[in-house]
Amino acid sequence: MRYSAMRVFWEGLTGHAGWKPAWRNPEPKAEYDYIIIGGGHGLAAAHYLAKTFRKSRIAVLEKGWIGSGNIGRNTTIIRSNYLLDGNEPFYEFALKLWEGLEQDLNYNAMVSQRGVLNLCHSDAQRDAFRRRGNAMILNGADAELLDQRKVREMAPFLDFDNARFPIQGGLLQRRGGTVRHDAVAWGYARSADSHGVDILQNCEVTGMKIVNGEIRGVETNRGYIGAKKVAVAVAGNSSRVMAMAGLRLPIESHVLQAFVSEGLKPVIPGVITFGAGHFYISQSDKGGLVFGGDIDGYNSYAQRGNLPVVEDVLEGGMALMPMIGRARLLRMWGGLMDMSMDGSPVIDRTPIKGLYFNGGWCYGGFKATPASGYALAHLLATDTPHETATAFRLDRFQSGAMIDEKGAGAQPNLH
Repeated sequence: MRYSAMRVFWEGLTGHAGWKPAWRNPEPKAEYDYIIIGGGHGLAAAHYLAKTFRKSRIAVLEKGWIGSGNIGRNTTIIRSNYLLDGNEPFYEFALKLWEGLEQDLNYNAMVSQRGVLNLCHSDAQRDAFRRRGNAMILNGADAELLDQRKVREMAPFLDFDNARFPIQGGLLQRRGGTVRHDAVAWGYARSADSHGVDILQNCEVTGMKIVNGEIRGVETNRGYIGAKKVAVAVAGNSSRVMAMAGLRLPIESHVLQAFVSEGLKPVIPGVITFGAGHFYISQSDKGGLVFGGDIDGYNSYAQRGNLPVVEDVLEGGMALMPMIGRARLLRMWGGLMDMSMDGSPVIDRTPIKGLYFNGGWCYGGFKATPASGYALAHLLATDTPHETATAFRLDRFQSGAMIDEKGAGAQPNLH
């Protein structure tokens, strides 16, 4: 079934009796050609593997329900304002895929390119933003360096006269913005299912069968499932799942908290980030202010927050825009982040034949979803890395070829 305005109109006239489930809920088959563990980036990979690379006999294994993991636990921001050559082309590729995603999936993912503005508060920071903007432009992205007057025109409610953190300007990427995270998961699930992918919900991997250095399948709470190739894309649970294969990753798991306020009239024009601390904010279509900050300063697998980080995030918000102190906090949540040691991801084969890994996304996981899925599908289909992901090697920490994107890694004191 294709979705369209005419379809909605017709269903309204006929009592909405013609709608069908968005995807099937099949029983696991005994064996697949491809098993992808994880219902976030894994769904995106399954979509491209089936639709673009014309592969079949694919299953996505999700230990909960679709949308219950990190794909639904984030602040929905998309952007490609990275500095380093190892990262910027990849995230620009992701942003281009975002721009055509709704047509590709035939699903309203609520892509809203309202702009991302990074504020600067010193001469040195302005110089760093100028360098980053030039790197973005050289890699085909858009970037504008704004002075204080232009920032004030965009966001007059900011505290420009803060003696400690004066706002001197900002780096703007107009093509950045937000996307509805749940809709992304549902859209990829629906499209993957329509191309023959089996989506196995409530199917938790409990072990891996490896014979003579080659993977043969996975053990799950729904029984053993054989596979020729297995890809792991489970975000903050990467270390736990890969340990089943006897592999130790250069990754730490941390909680990243996010918050939303009560619904307010439109006030935030796009996404705004505080350059003198770690605070970022946007406004949802329902009016809630959505914001977040640093990861928790210790390792954890718990998807919940704690009060010291709540205080730190809210202090950053008050320093940037004191009016936020009058808004009531509606709710908060925690996402489980797989923080690599250099702040950049991994999409690569492992030493075990037929086992592939996608992880280490740090703060960049949601915004990378389309490119991450495409690059993983490319790797599974061709056994070669996608041209924008050649630097995302698993052995780079051993070889010294790190992609050290400042402020993006596992150490909160680097922000």
